[in-house]
Amino acid sequence: MNLKAIVGICLALALGEAQAQAYPTKPVRIVIPASPGGASDLIARMLQPALTETLGQPIIVENRVTHGGILATQQVAESPPDGHTLLITFDTFAINPLVFRNLKWDSVRDFAPVMQICRYPQVLLVNPGLGVRTLAELVALAKQKGPQLNYASAGPASSSRLAYEMFKDAAGIETVPVHYKGAGPAIQDLLSGQVQVMLVQGGGSIQQYVRTGKLIALAISSLERSKFYPELPLIADTYPGFETESWVAMFAPAATPKPVIEKLHGTLVRHLGDASMKEKFEAQGCDLVAGTPEALAARVRSDQARWGKIVREKNISVE
Repeated sequence: MNLKAIVGICLALALGEAQAQAYPTKPVRIVIPASPGGASDLIARMLQPALTETLGQPIIVENRVTHGGILATQQVAESPPDGHTLLITFDTFAINPLVFRNLKWDSVRDFAPVMQICRYPQVLLVNPGLGVRTLAELVALAKQKGPQLNYASAGPASSSRLAYEMFKDAAGIETVPVHYKGAGPAIQDLLSGQVQVMLVQGGGSIQQYVRTGKLIALAISSLERSKFYPELPLIADTYPGFETESWVAMFAPAATPKPVIEKLHGTLVRHLGDASMKEKFEAQGCDLVAGTPEALAARVRSDQARWGKIVREKNISVE
């Protein structure tokens, strides 16, 4: 390496450090590619006061409800890479590039990972009117009635769809998909009996619906028991190796200086380690992760490898 290159690297490092020390110099926008009340929105708003106090600038949470979160995510990808526009999103972030044709952004190429904030177990739910109370009863009924049963998904590119497709293959059953624009309307139709089954992240209001008997939880999709649903068996108990989960994470545009990423990550680690913040997350039914940027990058790649296989096998695509 010649002297000119070495000097260039040193100047870039010095500039990055200076940017991190000054950052942020104006309000920070956190874009949520979903409607208010969803997991990513709730988490952003729980963090908003603490981040505002620590970073010394207003933190503005913006909900941008678009088809699968595509346009909102694209807007973040195209924002200046200075840490003043961030994305808090969910696991569909890794799936969209596999499913949507002509997408203008890539989960790996166009974003700098900051942190996987938390994760949720996915819960297999049925409407009480279906008359089943165990996983075995559901599978038996599905084998008997076949396509007379409907399952709800949070969208054609959602993890709830792909997870249920994986469950169908494991159980050897058929169920007709009904796709919604988000988990909220899907859950409402599950409550009313318009659809009968759903495999979806088990945080937030889902726990209350299960406790009050409005929905029946049959099993969870993790490889270990959940403290939020300690009574539930694992899907993997019946179908070994079955595992899915939902997650929420923060990303910045690609080329955001590493010192800025480190400052954001360190700030999140500090606040997520606070006992009162942990209680808030527990109340939402999610496990804190607070992982490294490198771990989040690995998570996106592993999700794309797993879901990519399902997408190819099922020939799933969305215009």
